[in-house]
Amino acid sequence: MMYLMVLADAAESENSLTGLELVQETTDKVVLVKEKPKAARDRQKSYVDYGRKLLEFKVGDRVLLKVMPWKDVVRFGKKGKLAPRYVRPFEILERIGLVAYRLRLSEELNSVHETFHVSNLKKCLADANLHVPLEEIKIEKKPFVLLENP
Repeated sequence: MMYLMVLADAAESENSLTGLELVQETTDKVVLVKEKPKAARDRQKSYVDYGRKLLEFKVGDRVLLKVMPWKDVVRFGKKGKLAPRYVRPFEILERIGLVAYRLRLSEELNSVHETFHVSNLKKCLADANLHVPLEEIKIEKKPFVLLENP
């Protein structure tokens, strides 16, 4: 579309320009038309790069795995809007290529492939020694009396 506008502008001013000037003016306009989208791309790229962070993990690090409960992935537990976005910490076994990692998954997740992209991982900042298994948590049920207000 822009190329047609350049040709239309060149055709209008053709009466007053010689052949060499016409070619030069058309070339300048084509260069200008090509520079504007490039400038827009560069501007958008700078905005995206500003918010992007490089994630890199080492073998042995503990990471949280991102799940998408809204995409009917029920293997990790609950599904729905209030389900956790990241599930328990897993240990990294090896790095595969530049952006993939193999994790040590538990037995209950044997149907899930153990290789994940770095965008699905988040560094686990909690200490591994502070983790309390759910089986060890016991809740004592005490009877209570409901009193009515007079």
